[in-house]
Parts: sequence; C-alpha cells; structure tokens
Amino acid sequence: MVAHMKILMIEDDLEAAAYLTKAFREVGILCDHASDGESGLFMARENSYDVLLVDRMLPRRDGLSLISELRASDIHTPALILSALGQVDDRVTGLRAGGDDYLPKPYAFNELLARVEVLGRRKGRPEQDMVYRVGDLELDRLSHTVRRQGREIPLQPREFRLLEYLMKNAGQVVTRTMLLENVWDYHFDPQTNVIDVHVSRLRGKIEKDFDTPLLRTVRGAGYMIKDEGRAEA
Repeated sequence: MVAHMKILMIEDDLEAAAYLTKAFREVGILCDHASDGESGLFMARENSYDVLLVDRMLPRRDGLSLISELRASDIHTPALILSALGQVDDRVTGLRAGGDDYLPKPYAFNELLARVEVLGRRKGRPEQDMVYRVGDLELDRLSHTVRRQGREIPLQPREFRLLEYLMKNAGQVVTRTMLLENVWDYHFDPQTNVIDVHVSRLRGKIEKDFDTPLLRTVRGAGYMIKDEGRAEA
C-alpha cells in the first residue's frame, strides 16, 4: 500500500461517503469529503491530495466539468471517476474529460482501494517530502517508520499521524483546532482530553532515553516540535 496517502472524495451520497471514509481510515488513508462539485473544486484547488475520487453526477457542478476545470488550472492530481454510468462510451467520455481512471458503480471496496493505490503511486512525491527531520528525529512517510539517533520508535497509527503533522509544521505553533481537523478529522471540539493524552504518549516515546526535548506545550496556544538544541535566530 502507498503509505499514508491523503485523498479527497467528492460524493453527494452521504451514507456511502461516511462508509468509504471510515474504510479508508482503517487502512491508513486520510480521506477528506466534499458533498458537491463546487466545494470539491475549491478543496482540490486549495489542498494537496494524492488522489481525487469524483462522483460523476454531483449537485452544483458535475464531476466531469470539475475535473476539466482542474486540468485547465494546471492541477493534475490523479482523478478516479465513480459513476453509475458504466457503458464504454461513458468511460471514454470520463477519461477524455481528464479522468485518470473510471470505476462503475456498484464496486467492491478492495478494487477501489487497489485503484487508489495505483493512482497514488503514479502521482509520486519528491523524496524530500517523504522524510521529515527535526534534530535527530526522522519520520519516513514512505516506510511509515520513525527513528531517533538511528533507533526505531514504534508508534500507533494515530500517534504517527500526530507526529507527522507536527513535523510538517516544525518550528510553528500547532493549535488544538488544527490537530482536531487534520489528525482526528473533527470539525468540532469533542470536549475531551484526547489530544492531551496522545501528545503525552507521543512525547514519552520520542523523548524517553534521549537528552534533548523536542515536543513543547505552548501554554494557551497549542504545541510545537522543534530542535531545542539549536539557538534561536
């Protein structure tokens, strides 16, 4: 599997979208969701995704015009078209509109997952984006491993996502709202201490038996990961 992909699903069937979002998360794929074409177009333009899943028939803007608009804007994120229209002519039309693959409904999740993986590999990423480093801590997105001073540190999937987001924003304060939205996929505050618990566990794993602290709590603001051994500029 392509390690820790981020995809966007543009689907107006909310029940199907909820099921698929959960299924993708269970295999380690972060899945954002838009319920109409205009929202999907905005999200695809404003964020970086490995793959787009685009329903062909959408409210506000249909899937094919959405893909065509992205291509015209020089955005070439691989797009998999999902549609109940499965005839050969329908598939040809979708591919000619800029789609990279076409999967007729109904489909098995395993086939959908396999196609997403293939498209994710096709996009690729620069090597420097696959490895994050803060001091002697290294996170490899491709192998899904974390090492400090060459020693591998086993993390749970949520801990890995949390650390990845913090390292992606190294040296910057990451707020609780940012973590809820980007690590837990919540767009509301669940009023629990889930973040504090996970940060505490993560800190214990990446700082235990090491001299230099990396993960700071910024009182009243959030959290920051940085190499404390480096002098301030």
